[in-house]
Amino acid sequence: MKKIALRNSDARRNGLALGTETHPSNGWTHAHESSVEHKPGTDNSEARSGAKTSIAFNDNADYDGFVEREGLRFAGTHLILDLWQASNLDNLEIVETALRQATEAAGATLLSIDLHSFTPTGGITGVAILAESHISIHTWPEHAYAALDIFMCGKASPHKAIDVLRLAFTPGKLVLAEHKRGLMP
Repeated sequence: MKKIALRNSDARRNGLALGTETHPSNGWTHAHESSVEHKPGTDNSEARSGAKTSIAFNDNADYDGFVEREGLRFAGTHLILDLWQASNLDNLEIVETALRQATEAAGATLLSIDLHSFTPTGGITGVAILAESHISIHTWPEHAYAALDIFMCGKASPHKAIDVLRLAFTPGKLVLAEHKRGLMP
């Protein structure tokens, strides 16, 4: 059984409510608990507020998340994207929205997003953590360049994220490399 913990804020942001629900495209079930551990002397605002946590798990014990495509069996598809002459690379709101929409387009399950903006260039680094793996981004606005990794296993379709990213960042040139990770011998 696979288990992944979600922070309360991510569960709320993803529209998860108390109870259970199954994600329509990947079969993951979200079960929600109401207890949060708080250690004395630490700043744990979610615990102090009595916040809820949630856990996502795939209840099909035989499903290992591996992909079967073109007669091959492998852990997942890893896309490496280089965006050149791109825009919006210093805009946190656009980057976050692009990661959320790319996740949705790919049929993946968003667990959390963590982004950081650097000064003085405004470059952004971040990751969308997915039940199916991740999408990461690193931007260099001063060079109009962004490096993205899209790694997904299971039934997600990582190639569907590319058009969303292309619309968000309008690159003059997009370079794509694809790797099948964990290719079974």
